[in-house]
Amino acid sequence: MSAFGEERTSHHIHTPIPQEQNGVVTIAVRCRLLLPTYPMNEHDLLSYYAEPSPFTGIGRFIEEVEAVGADAGDISKFVQGLLIHNALSSIYDVTFPEERTVEMQLHGVDALFERAKKLNPSRLAEVRTPSQRVVVVCRHFATIFVAVMRSKGIPARVRCGFANYFEPGKHLDHWVAEYWDQEIGRWVLVDAQVDDIQRRHFDIRLDTLDLPRDRFLVAGDAWKACRQGEVEANTFGVSGTENWGLIEVFGNVFQDLAALRKIELLPWGWYGLAGANEEAAYSETELIDRLASISSAADGGAIDLLRSLVSTDDRLCVSEQSLAEIHESDLASYAEG
Repeated sequence: MSAFGEERTSHHIHTPIPQEQNGVVTIAVRCRLLLPTYPMNEHDLLSYYAEPSPFTGIGRFIEEVEAVGADAGDISKFVQGLLIHNALSSIYDVTFPEERTVEMQLHGVDALFERAKKLNPSRLAEVRTPSQRVVVVCRHFATIFVAVMRSKGIPARVRCGFANYFEPGKHLDHWVAEYWDQEIGRWVLVDAQVDDIQRRHFDIRLDTLDLPRDRFLVAGDAWKACRQGEVEANTFGVSGTENWGLIEVFGNVFQDLAALRKIELLPWGWYGLAGANEEAAYSETELIDRLASISSAADGGAIDLLRSLVSTDDRLCVSEQSLAEIHESDLASYAEG
């Protein structure tokens, strides 16, 4: 039984999940095939997000992952024991050589697990010391959380947006997870990155296992808040960089839509219109307003609309070439020490 009280089905996937090669799921599949091809009701939507994506398959690690509890807190602690955020290593009293930063380029969860095993061959549920954790960014915490949830039949998805609980007055580019809580009947936002050390460092007092929607804004909500003048656009950006303003919100709308299509890209993996023409943030506002509404709603009707738009506008699609290159990059990581 799935977490939403129905038998798990795969009728919504019209092409099979790509076959695995050396433990990594083949990525060379057109992004539009990752969307179901019929109107979605609530059950269809939840079934869709309960199934793995090319980046959230867990390959040969299924038995180890099954040992992790299905509680959001248990899964968050599991993720935190495997990963360390590249920009926050100093608060864990550890530094990494430059060559370790390539770990941030890994996309697939199974590739991340393989890297974790190279650093420490213990079972994945064994908490690693900070120096033995995979060096990543926020997207990876969210993606592994989602992968574990999906492996247990619980609908889950990665969300891209902005958090305003790290620095007062700022909305920082951030990625979290969202899962369907059948008991309370709603989607719940979870920041699987924030552990006790980060909670103390940033003085975070909210519940990171049930984030308020005004403390983490999915990209569509952030775009609408900026467009309606509710929040200054220059408060949205990437910590430690000069990348601030409406352009960053524009790019994150595309990243969030990709994640809703179960293509969990890296934060810098802008694509389509966002990757080719940043000025579209100002010249294509009617289109971006529409895309932002999809990100905000993220229900069956919104995903239906997203499917329709992607099928008719290549500017909204992650290219097959890009997906193939990602796959090759993850495969190459297996040959590295």
